[in-house]
Amino acid sequence: MLAERGAEMFFVILISILLFTINTASGWYDETHLSIAKAAGYHKWYNLAGPDITKIKAGNIENYNHYFENKDDSEVTPEMVLEQARRYNDPKDPEGHLYGAIIGSIRKYREATRLDRYAEYHLVFCAHYAGDLSQPFHNMLYDDFNKLHHGINDGIVEDEVMKNVDKIKKQMYPIMLEPTRFEEDLAREIARIANLTRQLGQKLKKENRDLTKEEAYIQLGHSASLLRAILTFLGK
Repeated sequence: MLAERGAEMFFVILISILLFTINTASGWYDETHLSIAKAAGYHKWYNLAGPDITKIKAGNIENYNHYFENKDDSEVTPEMVLEQARRYNDPKDPEGHLYGAIIGSIRKYREATRLDRYAEYHLVFCAHYAGDLSQPFHNMLYDDFNKLHHGINDGIVEDEVMKNVDKIKKQMYPIMLEPTRFEEDLAREIARIANLTRQLGQKLKKENRDLTKEEAYIQLGHSASLLRAILTFLGK
């Protein structure tokens, strides 16, 4: 009897640990983020795991920048993206504000540059968020399906992606961000990718399955395309 209770308690603790791990998951795992940045041509690609590492000490100041819990599966609009930007680094926003974080981090980068400060780390955060944008499980309700499948899908190509950066490049396409309306264009592109990604997430949920590797590389191509456009605008 005691052995059975002990085994049951161990199982409960194990599940709790697993759920906690999934709940604080990184979006794509480290090498996947690095590969997105390499495909986009970012010369500081090796820093791209940094924003996930930051969560250990910054907690929810950073956690909430990595996802948007779209509880109603609502269409993402450019207006929504720009509104989220004011919540960048807000630890009181558990809904998350991934879309606005992309813009918020660029604002920080440009501000630091104007003040002649070292600005590159702000761009590293931006590049990481652009990666999270294409991860379906960071654009949907954090329900039982998400909890069960999240970790697996974060790492769906992790064991091979650094050797297959060309697979990401093959999925890339031009994105134009006009200097005179940069934030408006960027918000529109973020919303477009977010909607494609949330629709894929709902498809996975309906079919009760994980991403295929082919689907994952298509998604990574969206992130790399957006990041390349941002880097081009910033003269990087």
